[in-house]
Amino acid sequence: MRNEKETKAKLLASGKKEFLEKGYMHASLRNICQNAGVTTGALYFFFQDKEDLFAALVEEPLQQLYRVMDQHYSQELLQVDEGQGAEADISDDLEACYQIIHYMYQYYDEFQMILTKSQGSRFEHCIDRFVEISEKHYRVVADKMSKRADVPRMDDYMIHWMAHMMIDIFVHMLNHERSEEGAIEHMQYIVRFLMAGWFGMFEKK
Repeated sequence: MRNEKETKAKLLASGKKEFLEKGYMHASLRNICQNAGVTTGALYFFFQDKEDLFAALVEEPLQQLYRVMDQHYSQELLQVDEGQGAEADISDDLEACYQIIHYMYQYYDEFQMILTKSQGSRFEHCIDRFVEISEKHYRVVADKMSKRADVPRMDDYMIHWMAHMMIDIFVHMLNHERSEEGAIEHMQYIVRFLMAGWFGMFEKK
């Protein structure tokens, strides 16, 4: 049992290194096994194929991030339903962004693999999935806030653009800021900028 755990751990470590260096599409199972010091047969004992190995590295961090987003969006929608969120109080949004940043930097390599190294795998459209989740949430919140403020309904183009911009910010941060502390410092200003624009959309002209 111990040898099996050690072998699997070696394969995961070797796989992460290979995927980070070459990306999913160009990663070689032969190289992964050779660098792990095991046979190809040993790899297939633990994983069905290359994508299964990739998934073993990134699936859980990705699903947990979906859960973090869902929790924040559910809480935000509840606040809007209770009559909150009409004023520019961004403390909850800042806290949610800090939580997401902390989690992404805790699994920095895994999210680098998801965001920049997953082409050719089933994970390559994860950014689109994040945008889709955010877009659906923003659509509901914007409709509620527009009705409350008695202003015209925000069009779908703007909702999609804002959802994409928000996700792109996290992707850009992870790709260009190596330290979590630096990312949090930048995000303080970014969120203030974004939320000022968001609340401005519901002001009567």
